[in-house]
Amino acid sequence: MKILITGGAGYIGGTVARMLLAGGHAVTVYDNLCHSKRSAVAEGAEFVEGELADRPLLEGVLQTGRFDGVMHFAALIEAGESMKRPEVYFRNNTASTLSLLEAMLATGHDRVVFSSTAACYGEPESTPILEDAKLKPTNPYGESKLLVEQMLGWLNVSHGFRYASLRYFNVAGAIEGYGEAHEPESHLIPLILDVALGRRASIKIFGRDYPTKDGTCVRDYIHVQDLAEAHLLALGALKEKSRLIYNIGNGQGFTVLEVIESVRRVTGRPIAVEECERRAGDPAVLVASSEKIKLELGWQPQFAELDKIIASAWEWHQRRYS
Repeated sequence: MKILITGGAGYIGGTVARMLLAGGHAVTVYDNLCHSKRSAVAEGAEFVEGELADRPLLEGVLQTGRFDGVMHFAALIEAGESMKRPEVYFRNNTASTLSLLEAMLATGHDRVVFSSTAACYGEPESTPILEDAKLKPTNPYGESKLLVEQMLGWLNVSHGFRYASLRYFNVAGAIEGYGEAHEPESHLIPLILDVALGRRASIKIFGRDYPTKDGTCVRDYIHVQDLAEAHLLALGALKEKSRLIYNIGNGQGFTVLEVIESVRRVTGRPIAVEECERRAGDPAVLVASSEKIKLELGWQPQFAELDKIIASAWEWHQRRYS
């Protein structure tokens, strides 16, 4: 296959690119490098530096050869920042994605796997969350992704546009030679690992008064390799089906304090904690049910245990800074 990956120099997109290349597929990475570097582009991939809003450039790339599908990861991802600058998220994540979809329609491409988010659900009424749960985002980040899902739904109705929307939760871990390296970093596990490495004095906990067993937020952590496998399965399934919506997670919830304790076990190092006020827009509990994709596509995560996920990330971070 020949696949175009937007945001392919990022953490998840870069992992998918490497797995596709290892499988013998051709990959073109499209990325503006706003939170990454040219060195993050997978060896063997074609690379185009560009903005997602640049429809003429996207059309030019898509016209260079027939792509079997587009995997769309390019997005701003910080829920907290989106509460302060919602207009930036709607411009970048929603409006710019429309430019991509228009370019695909104009060039005869009709198959996309969209990197959506569990933030579409907001505060769930029950957990684990099912795909038919109410969609009520509590932050503009989640809303910006939900708007894309709604656009995809109408393109499917009007144009027969084929899409898979994958709603996932907290992604962590690393594959051989590639892991999480956001610039700047804001995700919990790499930040705690920075404390273990002595690169950071402490880890901040935002809120100790949530209705959870220890007062900190609960999240579902999925290994990046398992997530990448789900994307590849979804792309293949679009040959037969025109609309797929799946949650991707391991079905287990861990509090922030449990994640910190796991890092202490894996690294054998002390982790200092700084307690802070809640951040606006943070749901108390997000845990996925992934039974639908398991049943329909046969997906099965290989890294269900939090310690194993963190161990792979720890190995990557030690090598990264050695």
